[in-house]
Amino acid sequence: MIKPNQLKKGDKVAIVSLSWGGLGDQELIHKYYIAKERLERDFGLEVVVMPHALKGSDFVYNHPELRAKDFMDAIKDKTIKAIFCAIGGSDSVRILPYMDYDVIRNNPKVFMGYSDTTVSHFVMNKAGVVSYYGPSIMCEFGEYVKMIDYTENAVQNILFTNTDEYFVYSSDEWSNDSVKWREENINVQRKMIPEEHHYEVLSGTGVVTGELLGGCLDVFPMIVGTDIWPKTDELEGKILLLETSEDKPSPDYVLYYLRNLGAQGILNKINGIIVGKPKEEAFYEEYKEVYLTVLKEFNCEGLPIVYNVNIGHAIPNGILPLGIKYEINIEEKTIRFLESATAEICD
Repeated sequence: MIKPNQLKKGDKVAIVSLSWGGLGDQELIHKYYIAKERLERDFGLEVVVMPHALKGSDFVYNHPELRAKDFMDAIKDKTIKAIFCAIGGSDSVRILPYMDYDVIRNNPKVFMGYSDTTVSHFVMNKAGVVSYYGPSIMCEFGEYVKMIDYTENAVQNILFTNTDEYFVYSSDEWSNDSVKWREENINVQRKMIPEEHHYEVLSGTGVVTGELLGGCLDVFPMIVGTDIWPKTDELEGKILLLETSEDKPSPDYVLYYLRNLGAQGILNKINGIIVGKPKEEAFYEEYKEVYLTVLKEFNCEGLPIVYNVNIGHAIPNGILPLGIKYEINIEEKTIRFLESATAEICD
């Protein structure tokens, strides 16, 4: 997999709306200004808004071809070093006909987002470029009052420094506090509570390694069978990242999604699974039972699974690069990179 260069102060970051266009809606655009100020002040980046990213949810919905154009134009622009997604949504699949994988492969740059952005991460995977499952503009960079420390540290450590042998630690705190996205709430800080579970091992023993691939489990049914969905043999030896959305899908739906992976033969090919912390810990215990049930059904009870990792929709959200090699130590309950997440910049 090709790695983009690590970021440095002064780099340009492009903002794109590849799915939902709410960032440009009048009642929500204040989130853009919060994120822009934070990216410039705290990370030293120069923010570039692609032409259609702030056109509003109706316009963005009706023009998947222009969403795709924004993405491809940002990829082609040699002065842009990173692309951050405004937010997820539900129809990134509509941009797939407009993707140029050769152009993406020949212009590697940091691409980051989560949720429905899972679609675009599989685009990056097909192009052979490492991407970054992590914060979005509206949610994490646009957090009211201050960015959560765990997330801010992940951005600084993973995107701006060499991360060879980097350990992904569990956060000491989390939040189930929902602060409504309204301009009158910009001074309302989210309440955090102590983390009681940290990483949990659901199954497996020993130490496993493999490149990471995956994203939001809710999105998988939209991309299975498309050109970006990998063939089962291509998943041999991988570690799969799975997390669930803010919709908090019922345990039955998660069961169906996982059975689909089993029926494809994927669960018998991969080396392990990293499971994100459920949003607001919804169905926390029930999801664990579902995973164990499906492993038994497909005769892979020994498959290593680490549960309750800070990635995706639960708060706080870290960063997991997709396409680099990881090590999961089941006995020690650790996750670490076996290579740097980015290419080092040569002076």
